[in-house]
Amino acid sequence: MVDLIANQRAFFNTNETKETDFRIKQLKKLKTILKQNEDKLNTAIYEDFGKSEYETYLSELLLTYQELNDFIKKIKSWSKKKRVRTNLANFPAKSYIIPEPLGVTLVIGAWNYPIQLSLVPAITALAAGNTVVLKPSELPNKTAAVLAEIINSNFSKEYFCVVEGGIPETTALLKQKFDKIFFTGSSTVGKIVYKAAAEHLTPVTLELGGKNPTFVFADCNLKVTAQRIVWAKYLNAGQTCVAPDYILVEKSIEDAFLSEVKKEIDTRYKLTDDIKDNYLRIINEKNFDRLTAFIQPEKVYCGGITNKKNRFISPTVLTNVSFDDEIMKDEIFGPILPVIPFENLDAMIQKVKENPKPLSCYVYTKNRKVVSKLLNEISFGGGAINESIMHLTNSKLPFGGVGFSGIGSYHGEAGFRTFSHYKSILDKPFWLEPSLKYTPYTLKKLNLFKFLFE
Repeated sequence: MVDLIANQRAFFNTNETKETDFRIKQLKKLKTILKQNEDKLNTAIYEDFGKSEYETYLSELLLTYQELNDFIKKIKSWSKKKRVRTNLANFPAKSYIIPEPLGVTLVIGAWNYPIQLSLVPAITALAAGNTVVLKPSELPNKTAAVLAEIINSNFSKEYFCVVEGGIPETTALLKQKFDKIFFTGSSTVGKIVYKAAAEHLTPVTLELGGKNPTFVFADCNLKVTAQRIVWAKYLNAGQTCVAPDYILVEKSIEDAFLSEVKKEIDTRYKLTDDIKDNYLRIINEKNFDRLTAFIQPEKVYCGGITNKKNRFISPTVLTNVSFDDEIMKDEIFGPILPVIPFENLDAMIQKVKENPKPLSCYVYTKNRKVVSKLLNEISFGGGAINESIMHLTNSKLPFGGVGFSGIGSYHGEAGFRTFSHYKSILDKPFWLEPSLKYTPYTLKKLNLFKFLFE
């Protein structure tokens, strides 16, 4: 590890990565390599999760290609120095800001979207001119192995390298001095990463999770609302950090809403042989056991079917749930959807605010006053009105959490900024030098200062 980091730092110090043409060439090369190895990636992720080629493209590769295209197109403009106005005290100088890469970066990927959540932050770091050590999650080990194979065989380790392994390898990496660490995963591990980074005063971006509330109001289009929530919740078998974690539905439409949700689940996820093409396994037995413990038979509205051998949990909806239930005490991260009815919106807002700030929040209503109230009163990373999850597909929207759900953001230019330092420069000529700032400090000078600047 020590030699790897030292070699990357030596390469960074050659200044080669600071050239925008070099960065664009490397990103184009990476896109070509990914295209050439899509079959390998599809096979690996299917062996890890049972994720189909269609869903792999939709939820893993599409966003990765979009980010690559965005950076290839815009690196040059985002890397330019930017002129800003100069204040009167510095006349006749000019002022500008220069984006520069931070240096040697560590990207620690998450297991739930092992391609996208490893490659997109790595691509972002490369686009900003850094070198990258990528540590993908070891849980989807087949996917991690393919990522290591295709990257390490096509890029110099001094520039872009994948390190495989589990906790020992991650621990060893975190002992090294990096110029930036980007971590995606749980809040528990996020604290460990943050503490390790503090030893070196290394800046950190943490993309974590949280219990994402979804508010459903009586004036919504129930059919479309059910379609969008069911898709977002059970995509990746619920193993999505921005998935709706629980539903807060107006009491007057609870029964109608539940009926539409069940109808949508029955339509999209029939328990037939082809469900494997539309639905994923739980990542491992540990998470399977954790999730099945949440399923109380008396609270199951629909679903609740499990198979430990196949790590299968059917799309499940729970009713008669309260905020005191175990399922409401931590992020679910699985295909179980608690539904809680409400009549008093202010009381529900207070309940949400009593918990750590979520990564996402979703609101289904036509009432703009209600939308404004919720956006104003609840703090969360990002979200959507009358939609779920899809906000993260817009690279012009910074993606990240707040408080317990994360620190910092990325996607598009926000990511470029995350992996850059913006150097502020004041550039002044020699031909004028007023005496105001120099001694002796007289009353006359003081009065002139006040006249000019107050």
